[in-house]
Amino acid sequence: MSEQAYSIDNPFQSSNQSESQPVSSIYDDANAMGKELLEKPLQGGGTDRILVQHSKGRMTVWERIKVLTNSEPNILYQNWGKNLDGASLITGILNINGRDVAIYGHDFTLRAGSMDATNGNKLARLIYMAGEHGIPLIGMNDSAGAYVPAGVGGLDGYSEAFTALRKISGVVPSLMLMFGFNAGGGAYLPRQGSFMIQPENTFFGLTGPGVVKSVLGEDISADDLGGPKVHGQSGVVDLVTNDELGALRTALRLLSYLPDNSSSAAPFHPTSDPTDRFIYEEEILFKKTFNSPTGMNTPFDITLYIQNICDHGQYFEIQPQRSRNLVTAFGRLGGHVVGFVANNSAVSSGQIDIGAARKGTRFIRFCNVYNIPLIFLEDTTGFLPGKEQEQNGIVLEGRKLLDSIIDIRTPRLTLIIRNAFGGAYASFNSYHTGADMVFALPTARIAVMGPAGKDYVYKDEITAIQKEYKENLKNGASEKDAAATRDKKLQLLSQKYEKDLMNPKEALSLGSVSRIVLPGTTRNILYKNLDYLIRHYKPGPMSGPQREFE
Repeated sequence: MSEQAYSIDNPFQSSNQSESQPVSSIYDDANAMGKELLEKPLQGGGTDRILVQHSKGRMTVWERIKVLTNSEPNILYQNWGKNLDGASLITGILNINGRDVAIYGHDFTLRAGSMDATNGNKLARLIYMAGEHGIPLIGMNDSAGAYVPAGVGGLDGYSEAFTALRKISGVVPSLMLMFGFNAGGGAYLPRQGSFMIQPENTFFGLTGPGVVKSVLGEDISADDLGGPKVHGQSGVVDLVTNDELGALRTALRLLSYLPDNSSSAAPFHPTSDPTDRFIYEEEILFKKTFNSPTGMNTPFDITLYIQNICDHGQYFEIQPQRSRNLVTAFGRLGGHVVGFVANNSAVSSGQIDIGAARKGTRFIRFCNVYNIPLIFLEDTTGFLPGKEQEQNGIVLEGRKLLDSIIDIRTPRLTLIIRNAFGGAYASFNSYHTGADMVFALPTARIAVMGPAGKDYVYKDEITAIQKEYKENLKNGASEKDAAATRDKKLQLLSQKYEKDLMNPKEALSLGSVSRIVLPGTTRNILYKNLDYLIRHYKPGPMSGPQREFE
C-alpha cells in the first residue's frame, strides 16, 4: 500500500489560478488606456522636469492656463505626437470672463517645448479655428525652437504655423507672451501676433549668445542680446512685466480693451464716472504749466491729461518703454474703448522722430483694423530734423505715419492742446486728412512755423531794426545800449507774432478747427462727439484697395 500524500494546498481551490481573479475585459482595458491618455499631457515631462521648471522661477503651461481662467479648459487635439504625449504643445479654448479665447502653450518640461511637423500642424489648426470662429488668440511661448531629431519636420511645422498666423492677422487679435528662452522660429512666430508681452529674465531672438560668440566672436549676455530691455526699446515687444504672473495678468487686462474680431466693436463697459463732470485737475494742470516762468514753452507729461479724460482715470499704455515723445494707449470714455495717440512734450518737446513715427503707425493701423475709435492729442513742433534722422529714413517713416492716418476709417477726433506747426499740423489728423472733428484749447498755437516764423512774417521790420542798431553804434551809442534797444524791439515783434498768429483764431475762422474747448470740459466735449460718431459707425472688416506701403 502506497503512502498517503499530504498537502497544505486548499483542496477546494481550482488549480487554474486565473479563474479566481477578476478577468479584465477589452472594454475595461480600453477605458484604462483612455484615462492614461487623458492624464498624460497633464504630467508633462514628469515630476523631475516640473521641479526644474519651478527652480527657474517659471510656471508649467498648465499653471499658466489657471491664471488666465478659473473655468475648465477645453483642450483640443490632446494627444498628438509620436508618443501620444501632447507633443510638447497644448492647444485649447478658454472661457475668459465670458469670452471664448483660443490658446496655445509650449510645455517646456517635454522636449523643451520644441516644434515638429505634427505639432506645427496641430498649432495651425487651432489658429485657423480662431480665425474662422472670430475669437482672440493667446500664445504662451516657451520653446527651444525646432525639434532637431525631427529633421526638416520641425521647420515644416514652423512654416505651417507661420502661414496660419499670417492668414488670421487683421481678422482676430492675438496676444503673444514670451516665457523662458526662445530662439529661431520661437522668436519669429510670436512676432506675427498683434502684441507681444515679455517678462524680465527671459530671452528670445533669432540666435542665442552661443551662436553669436561662435560666428562673430562677440561675448554678450542673453539679456543684452534679446532681453526685455532690448526688445522694449526697439518695439519688437509691446509690453514688459516683472514676471510671468505679471505678463499673464497684463494679457487679461489688454484683452479687455480688444474686440473679438475685425467685424465687431470692442467691449463696452458701463461706467459710473460722469461724462459731464468738470475736471478741476485738468484746469490746474494747464494753469501751473503755462503760468510757469517758461510760459508756453513749458513741457508737461501728456499721460496726466489722458488720465483726466478716461473713465476713472484708467488707461493702458502700449510700448511705454519706447519713444515716449509719442504716447499710444487704450482707454475708455463713457464706457467706449478708444485709442489715444498723443504727443508728449515732456520728452524731446513732443517732436516726432523715426521711433515715434513707427510706434504711432503700428498702433493706428491696429485700431483701424479692429474698429477702435481714435483720439489725437496734438502738441508738437514738428518732425525731428537732423542728419541722423534723414539718413535713417525719417521721410519714409513719417510718410508711413501720415498714410496710416489718411487710411483711418473709424471715428476719429483731434484736440490741439498747444503746438501744431507746419507739416506736423497738416499730417496729424487734421480735417484735410480725414478727421471727423478737430477741437482746440485756447492755448493752441496753430501756425505754419513756430516762433522762428517771425523772421519771415516781419522780415522788413527786422531788417529795419538791425539797420537802426548799426546806425546807433555808428552815431556813438555804446554796444550795451544799442543791443538793449534792438533786443527790446525784437521782443515786441515776437510778442506780436505770438498774439496775432500763434493762436487758434485763424484756424477757427477758416474752419480748420470746429470749436474751442475750455480746460476742464475736455472729457465732456470729447464724449459727446465720440458717442455720436460711434452711434453712426457700423463695425466691419477692412475693404477697398490694398496700398503699396503698410
